[in-house]
Amino acid sequence: MLKNKVLYLFHREILAMLLLDVILLPLALYTSVWLRLGTYWDHKLDLYMWIFYCLPLWTIPILIHLGLYRAMIRFFDEKIVYIVLIGVSLSVLILAMIIYFWSILAFPRSAIIIYWCIATVYIGGSRLILRGILKRFGYSDTQSKNVGIYGAGDAGVQLANYLTHNKDYQLLFFIDDDETKWTKTIRGRKVYPAEKLRELKDKYNIDEVLLAIPSAPVKRRQQIIRDLEENEIYIKTIPALDKIISGKVKFSNIEEVKIEDLLGRLPISPSSSLLAKNISTLNVMVTGAGGSIGSELCRQIAALKPNLLVLFDASEYALYTIEQELTNKFGYLSIKAILGSVIDAELVIETLEQNDIDTIYHAAAYKHVPIVENCPLSGINNNAIGTYIVANAARVTQVSNMVLISTDKAVRPTNVMGASKRFAELVMQAFAAESSQTVYSMVRFGNVLGSSGSVVPLFKQQISLGGPITVTHPDIIRYFMTIPEAVYLVIQAGSMAQGGEVFVLDMGEPVKIVDLAKQMVYLSGLTLKDENHIDGDIEIKYTGLRAGEKLYEELLIGNNPDRTSHPQIMKANEEYIKMPELCEFIQQMQLLMPQRKTKLALELLKKIVPESTIKIHA
Repeated sequence: MLKNKVLYLFHREILAMLLLDVILLPLALYTSVWLRLGTYWDHKLDLYMWIFYCLPLWTIPILIHLGLYRAMIRFFDEKIVYIVLIGVSLSVLILAMIIYFWSILAFPRSAIIIYWCIATVYIGGSRLILRGILKRFGYSDTQSKNVGIYGAGDAGVQLANYLTHNKDYQLLFFIDDDETKWTKTIRGRKVYPAEKLRELKDKYNIDEVLLAIPSAPVKRRQQIIRDLEENEIYIKTIPALDKIISGKVKFSNIEEVKIEDLLGRLPISPSSSLLAKNISTLNVMVTGAGGSIGSELCRQIAALKPNLLVLFDASEYALYTIEQELTNKFGYLSIKAILGSVIDAELVIETLEQNDIDTIYHAAAYKHVPIVENCPLSGINNNAIGTYIVANAARVTQVSNMVLISTDKAVRPTNVMGASKRFAELVMQAFAAESSQTVYSMVRFGNVLGSSGSVVPLFKQQISLGGPITVTHPDIIRYFMTIPEAVYLVIQAGSMAQGGEVFVLDMGEPVKIVDLAKQMVYLSGLTLKDENHIDGDIEIKYTGLRAGEKLYEELLIGNNPDRTSHPQIMKANEEYIKMPELCEFIQQMQLLMPQRKTKLALELLKKIVPESTIKIHA
């Protein structure tokens, strides 16, 4: 403990304050006596001047012990006031005892009270004055960040109050769109318009701006992010207001701006009644349970309290990982893990029968376009024939609901993966037309942020390695959604299904991939390297479109989707293949698989999905 206290004294700021207190304490005592006696100074006091000079010898150790010199000048608060009051009071007590035991009659007793007041003002006031001077000239220690706050409303004021007592941040100004606030100050800091951002950045050497407008519309937040990016200012944000109110996070949880903020639309609001309909108190199975979508499905389903949750996956590691996660988080829930492939018809039927499954969410699929393009038979077998096997098993075991997770790449597909998923949709539609017991439906959505194979984790990895970021084409665009949104869509759409529907999400405007890459560089606190910024951190390189890759994706084959009870979910009206013809196609494809007849399989796939433009190699 003593060693640590000594180390504090070697800090330049602490040493300066200590030396100042050595001067101020005797001065406070002298001033108090002078105020009491005035011009009638009792020269008998000259014999006791040692008291004045020795006063710091007991007062300083007291203040050190109380922790006064562990506090930075910039963070003077009510705790420091308390320490000063206690320290000076103890100093006065010792002084009074010395005067009493030495019987110093010439020392006026009332001067002790005056000394208590003056010493408190001197010790506390000196720190307030120095804090103001240091802040005026932009003083901060090496660990603190110079920041501004965007938003001078209630959230901004609360954030400023928090930063006042946080050594990691040095608040220097506010930014706000409301011109009535531009002449005001908050916590001693001026409010400026957004046009002053560049000037303020250069003046104060700003490290980052904290976004404190949790209730602002999505479009406005996006515009602010773009403005800050143009001024090369790094940004962080406080949590969303609903999270603060709900108690899920604290107001002080300053965080990175999420990629989700760049979607260009409001996130989907789930309906609690639709979420619970096909899950709560029922037996549910998720195929592909260890995948990006499958695992999030399992998390959301578990939270809705099914009677039993069956995890079905071909990957042992992925299956183990999600099982352990759910078991640890939902200890009360009955969970069963089944290791196997969806093309194993006997295992699928056996699993459904033994567990009396009510609802199936079919998320088992090969979805990486280049890989499936190189291994087309595996893609067709797993995605299309696997879907047929699960759908047929659902009919045989009289499962109530089955929902297929599809993709926008199934619309007028240019690659084998997309064509195989369209084949899977046709399978579901054929079963829906024939079945009276099982309700079959499909959910089609675009790219999912953060899923395996998504550009987001790829870009993050490339940024962490120092770049470059690889983009196939400067004009390529995609629809994006978050993983929770995708899962909400799947669950809710399944609850609305009557049989054979293809549900799609109103996903707003598509996102340009190169713009997403630039935003991710910016949100990582780095700069873009190009011909105009040769000293930047991360470069973007164009690699050319991959085999089967389109510049843009579509969500609908037809042009007249129907609305549903959910404002952001639509229902597509699309043609389908009847069951007899479908079964013939399935039988033909199954015969080609063991023979490894790739060309014939692709020709048959093109016949099944005539709108596809897949390439067939000899």
